[in-house]
Amino acid sequence: MMGVSRMLELPEELLYLWHSHRTEVLLSAGILYAIVRLTLQWRRQKGRGILTPPVLTPVDEKDAATLPIKAHLVKAEHFKAIPASNVLKPARPKAGPKRVTGKKTKTIQEATAIENIQPLIFYFTLGGSTKAYAESLATLLEDDDPRLLQPEVHDLTQIDHDDFFVSPPKQKGTSYFYVLLIPSYNIDTELHNFISNLDETHHDFRIDTAPLSTLVGYAVFGVGDKEGWTTEEEGYCSQAVEVDKWMARLTARKRGFPLGTGDTKGGNVEGVMGEWGQGVKAVMADVLEGKGLGVGVPGSGEAVESDDEDEEQAQDTGDTQIARSARKKRRSGGDDLEDLKAPIPVDFTTTRPSSNLPPPPKPMVPESSPTYTSLTKQGYTIVGSHSGVKICRWTKSALRGRGSCYKYSFYGIQSHLCMEATPSLSCSNKCVFCWRHGTNPVGTTWRWEVDPPDMVFKGMKEGHYKKIKMLKGVPGVRAERFQEAMSIRHCALSLVGEPIFYPHINELLAMLHREHISSFLVCNAQHPDQLRALGPVTQLYVSIDASNKDSLRRIDRPLHRDFWERFQSCMDILREKRFTHRTVFRLTLVKGFNLEEEAEGYADLVQKALPSFVEVKGVTYCGTSTAAGAGLSMQNVPFYDEVKAFVLALEAALARRGLDYGIGAEHAHSCCILLADRTRFFKVPKEGGEAKKWRTIIDYPAFFRCLESGKSFGPEDYVGAPTPEWALWGNGGFDPRDERVDRKGRPKVVEI
Repeated sequence: MMGVSRMLELPEELLYLWHSHRTEVLLSAGILYAIVRLTLQWRRQKGRGILTPPVLTPVDEKDAATLPIKAHLVKAEHFKAIPASNVLKPARPKAGPKRVTGKKTKTIQEATAIENIQPLIFYFTLGGSTKAYAESLATLLEDDDPRLLQPEVHDLTQIDHDDFFVSPPKQKGTSYFYVLLIPSYNIDTELHNFISNLDETHHDFRIDTAPLSTLVGYAVFGVGDKEGWTTEEEGYCSQAVEVDKWMARLTARKRGFPLGTGDTKGGNVEGVMGEWGQGVKAVMADVLEGKGLGVGVPGSGEAVESDDEDEEQAQDTGDTQIARSARKKRRSGGDDLEDLKAPIPVDFTTTRPSSNLPPPPKPMVPESSPTYTSLTKQGYTIVGSHSGVKICRWTKSALRGRGSCYKYSFYGIQSHLCMEATPSLSCSNKCVFCWRHGTNPVGTTWRWEVDPPDMVFKGMKEGHYKKIKMLKGVPGVRAERFQEAMSIRHCALSLVGEPIFYPHINELLAMLHREHISSFLVCNAQHPDQLRALGPVTQLYVSIDASNKDSLRRIDRPLHRDFWERFQSCMDILREKRFTHRTVFRLTLVKGFNLEEEAEGYADLVQKALPSFVEVKGVTYCGTSTAAGAGLSMQNVPFYDEVKAFVLALEAALARRGLDYGIGAEHAHSCCILLADRTRFFKVPKEGGEAKKWRTIIDYPAFFRCLESGKSFGPEDYVGAPTPEWALWGNGGFDPRDERVDRKGRPKVVEI
């Protein structure tokens, strides 16, 4: 027991001893630690002194330096050679990380002879002059050498750019050489879209950086007017310069011949282009012999053209250049401290220089442009910078009591009360059946000045009334109809272009409706975002010109690369809008393009969108040379019997899908037939009766009442009176109150 108690007292005693002698213990430990450190340090210095040879004094160094070489040799004889094994080698310094410096080596590949070369000449033209230059150049490039094949000429507006400028043609044993003839315009044309496609192709991460690198080479010739643009910076051949720049990037700099330019006013374009063409021909001959395109930079030599080293490339390689210059500065150690300055201060609040700011938007159709001249010659009144209005031929016909268009037979719209206009002359398609081939601007995004909607609305009305007044002296115009025509009751936003493209389309529609002017709006199913945001409209049209992707590409020639995805999105949006809008499919039948065996495909689209109506119309041939260039002729215009057969086939295809659509009306003169949804527009009239009747006519006062009430409403809320008997299927659709005449104005009797 006593032992246990002493054991418990032991910690207290140890703690007491620590408090009593801790100073002496800590001091002794510190002294001992210092002695050990000093001893170890002394031993290290002693070992290092043994390995280090003795250092001479300045005097000894001087004497040793002045001794002759013989003296050194004589003295050296007195010493015996020490075996290498007995000599202590000095310790090597510790090696740091290994520095690896690389140098880019250029592998010079010898050019090999090519079996055949196929020259492809691409051109763009508005008036036809560049086309003539291209055909002349094709004749010049012909050669007796069978390896140089017959040149092919392509219009940039008539081809699918993806087929030539995303992946070049492929044919075994044949290599391709691109020649591009590019004019310059101060307006937006389809050429602008071509250049944008080259830009997008270069920056598209899904496509190889140089997708055209398999080409033998390329060459660009620009056509411009030096009177308007003195230098390239001001615009002379600027679009050719831009095409040359993008082609250099897409082909991995396979510029076969320097950029050529020709002045249409002050210079001999044919002569200059002839000399340039001979140079291109010589280059292709060299390539056939295996001499390649040139020396220096693989492909095109050291030629720096077309802004190859522009700002964008500087940004791409800027970091690399900065890093290289920094390494050079670190390697050179000759800088004095006095020459070194403080880093340049950077003001992060300063905006970019004004020279790098994007230029202000330009007018879509300036008055000085050939587009303005062409459209005004066609009878358009240009409103502001991007809108237009025009008198329809059916308006002239209705004023003289010679019949109205199909809108009167189908929906009760008298043509002399209708204004045909558009707030956007620009379109996103290049349809083969368009009446304005090459004369209206094109684009995928709005990049022009935007006129306010009140200015557009006022200009449309003024232009329409001005043209109506010009008809008062036309023989046969009825006084009562002329008076009625001075009060617009309907606006068809379907003249040309893409009305939904206008940024303020909803405000413009609201202005029309406030004056009780009904609205028909036509779109091409290429702008789903704008279609989704569209407000109230009396009737919404969507042009459905094909039932599948390949056919749509052929007939509409859309500018958007994702045109089919946009098209399908618009179908989904139309299905949603069928409860709030009268939706209409407009099918334009072009024989040889979308008429044969496509009824089933159209039925699938109708099943997807469930429109209120389906208008089927045969194409109208405009008879211009540009239409013929697009592959359209009178052979592509279907007969009315062919249109009727197609409509019956489409009706049967819809019935097989459980969709109850029927023929509600027709207008034989327009070669147009209307399919309507029976569940919504084949009803018992409001006046009573037992038999159901087609009711495709619109009750326009009811539409405005619904709109002004502020409540939600649907297309069934403004269904009008029954469709007139003369407009029903089998009756032709011509109002008997009007007089039908032949081309010379003589009365004409037509038996239905």
